[in-house]
Amino acid sequence: MAPSRIRCDRTAAWGQLARHFDAGGRTFDLRRAFDVDAGRFEAFSQQAPHLFADLSKNLLDADTQALLLALARECGLESHRAAMFAGEAVNSTENRAVKHWLLRGGGQPGDADAEATRATLAAMLAYAEQVRADAAITDVVNIGIGGSDLGPQMAVAALHAHVIAGKRFHFVSNVDGHELAAVLHGLRPESTLFLVASKTFSTLETMTNARSARRWFEEKGGSDTARHFAALTSNVEAARAFGITTTFGFWDWVGGRYSLWSAIGQPIAIALGAAGFRELLAGAQAMDRHFAEQPLEQKLPVRLGLLDVWYRNFHGFSSRSIAPYHSALRRLPAYLQQLEMESNGKSVDTDGQPLPYGTSPVLWGEPGTNGQHAYFQMLHQGTDRVPVEFIAVREPAHELPAHHELLLANAVAQAQALMQGKPDAGGHRNFAGNRPSTFFVLDALTPASLGALLALHEHRVFTSGSVWGIDSFDQWGVELGKVLAQDVAGRLASGDIDGLDGSTAGLLRRLGAGRTES
Repeated sequence: MAPSRIRCDRTAAWGQLARHFDAGGRTFDLRRAFDVDAGRFEAFSQQAPHLFADLSKNLLDADTQALLLALARECGLESHRAAMFAGEAVNSTENRAVKHWLLRGGGQPGDADAEATRATLAAMLAYAEQVRADAAITDVVNIGIGGSDLGPQMAVAALHAHVIAGKRFHFVSNVDGHELAAVLHGLRPESTLFLVASKTFSTLETMTNARSARRWFEEKGGSDTARHFAALTSNVEAARAFGITTTFGFWDWVGGRYSLWSAIGQPIAIALGAAGFRELLAGAQAMDRHFAEQPLEQKLPVRLGLLDVWYRNFHGFSSRSIAPYHSALRRLPAYLQQLEMESNGKSVDTDGQPLPYGTSPVLWGEPGTNGQHAYFQMLHQGTDRVPVEFIAVREPAHELPAHHELLLANAVAQAQALMQGKPDAGGHRNFAGNRPSTFFVLDALTPASLGALLALHEHRVFTSGSVWGIDSFDQWGVELGKVLAQDVAGRLASGDIDGLDGSTAGLLRRLGAGRTES
């Protein structure tokens, strides 16, 4: 049984933080903070496994940080973290353990789940090497959605410099047939491998796309479904009925948004090879150890998660912008959206009681420098203050002269400009400044550093969710629309609108009028 937790607003530290905020936190000025403290950068920056984080341009001081750590202790964060690593059912609404960390090499000798993960890892990596060695396979198409798509797609793009030459990787998630049709255009069945990623092998969007891919394969002359399709699923029987004999499973203690470390990471393993995939796991495991073993005040995920609580519940910041200054990290904002917003987008506590405070912020962003020419206007001069997180990589993976220096200069300058601002009496050119940001630095974008970066954010989300007193590992909010979609799909086909509200009925009439099935 998971340990009891105290909700943040029921602690003494919460009240102390509120008084601290009213006494000076509300008007905290970063420029003055740097003026009076020559050591602020050193005090509020930290080296963690495979990455460096500068938190010094955030709206907090030593007293704020001490009160936030006191809040974490009073809420039982440490015992909650220990319960997760002990395999207790910290996913309380589904009565499940949360053990995605086990996939990265954790666990004790003799642990049945640890042994099972090692066996599955060995099998999927052996298959990955087999596909890599097969020159006849030039295209790998991953069909999944949510965590079965975002993680692998993001990682393969991020680690493009490490991806095997001679193979192309495609990702299909949307049930919109335009996406699948665009991917299939130009492919040949004899040189394509399809990976169907669905734990239950019943996800509506995934199976619709999988059946259409199989029909395309057969109509184009494909004759060996068993060779050209593999399944990343626990429903072996359903996969076999589909015609798939190669399957790799995972467990109910692996949530979708935490699953790229599992068999769902098969496209990553094919792209990187066994050694590269193990490096990805090792980077994440290093961050797991950091989160498990370091003192509370030295755990970077804890410092970040508590900063999120400070901003969301005291400053009232309702969103956070992710600005990766590396084009290969272009899918990272979308990946982090699911990780944080699906995990912590909750309005009740673990007892089902309504919360009187905000939880997950809205995450959004684009790679720099593109974002600078799109939405940075609002970040600098808009009416809302939005914390920004910059991610820079010190060493490029290309040899084009001058590009990387200019990219890094832009990242540093934007963070500087957000903080410093620039006064203008006329108003139109006034930059208020004092706008917070965090700056992450990776020495190079490698499997290990990416693994550490992703695990850092997993544990950060765990921290804020633990303090808020919510279950960060269920996602019931995903279900209702999916259930209603099945009813609506039947009505769209039949034209039956009886019993529907006026808007839904009107939309079905509008969408169905004159439409013919392709």
